[in-house]
Amino acid sequence: MFHFAQHDKHRLVASTKMKHRQLRVNELVKRELSAIIAREINFEGVLVSVNAVDVTPDLKSAHVFVSILGPAAGASVIDKLEAHRVALQAELSRHVVLKYTPHLVFHLDDSIERGARVLEILQNLEKSSVEDE
Repeated sequence: MFHFAQHDKHRLVASTKMKHRQLRVNELVKRELSAIIAREINFEGVLVSVNAVDVTPDLKSAHVFVSILGPAAGASVIDKLEAHRVALQAELSRHVVLKYTPHLVFHLDDSIERGARVLEILQNLEKSSVEDE
């Protein structure tokens, strides 16, 4: 019985270390990719920011969540990032040494817009409750 408990404890510690390593890899790729995109790609009049990166545990692919601030359509930004994907991966491999350079998959992250919309709704509710009193 004691031997089994030790094994579970070891597995939990290993799992925690793996999660911590995964978080560090995600943050490192996010930071480097943000800098590379800012340096290499010009999005006229649009601010593109990398909100999060989720690298798969096998390091073979990375889901990159970007948000945009400006008049451009999200689809055109994603298309431009996809067109530069190979160059971005090559540059990333020069800055981040991993067993594999992950295949980048870009996604539009509209969480900032949704958050702003929630705040707007809350402000409207607050205004209407003050007017009702």
